[in-house]
Amino acid sequence: MKAIVFDVFGTIVDWRSSLIHQFRGLEQELGIDLPSEELADQWRQLYAPSMDRVRRGEIPWTVLDELHRESLVKLLDQQGIALDEATIDRVNHFWHQLEPWPDVPLGLQRLKEHAIIATLTNGNVSLMVDVARHAKLPWDMIFCAELFEHYKPDPEVYLGACRLLRLPPEEVMLCAAHNADLRAARAQGMKTAFIPRRTEYGPHQSKDLEAEEAWDFVAEDLVALSEQLIRDNRRA
Repeated sequence: MKAIVFDVFGTIVDWRSSLIHQFRGLEQELGIDLPSEELADQWRQLYAPSMDRVRRGEIPWTVLDELHRESLVKLLDQQGIALDEATIDRVNHFWHQLEPWPDVPLGLQRLKEHAIIATLTNGNVSLMVDVARHAKLPWDMIFCAELFEHYKPDPEVYLGACRLLRLPPEEVMLCAAHNADLRAARAQGMKTAFIPRRTEYGPHQSKDLEAEEAWDFVAEDLVALSEQLIRDNRRA
């Protein structure tokens, strides 16, 4: 295995806690009441349906930043929250300032010693660059939906990353906290690693708590994954 590509939202960064923290900061700044947890959860719930509209051809290719903003405007209207356009833009930028899970900095540094590390995300390039700079993520490359004009789990995303790396799928591994993402990668011949993020969706999360299939690697976090890979390399 020569490269590891990572899902970002949920696997690498804790989007929910990061959004809630930023909504609470805005609440204090503006002196208004904002249902921060509800806004974060409902905004994320609009994520998959917005991409499905692109996938079904209902709207032309649209990058995630723009889909996020459209979803935000819809959500604010539903909640009866009035913000000016500049503030809406600021809130949409919350996605650019997400914090990593605690194990990520050390885990990525260790994994980088043994393989190419890159994103494989539905985020667009500028979004992922900002996230990487904010969270100090040491990527070798950023692969994202914008490069292929397809959203995961479309095969074009997984195969596109392998093609640009000039590597066959069996030499590339996807690391993700989402079983469905791993199924799509495995269907294209890629290796798979599952990392549970049991509070990604909050304290009452009910999905992706455990590995649902016999993935190539299952580890509690990225540091543990790096240790597994080191042991495997020594045995090889």
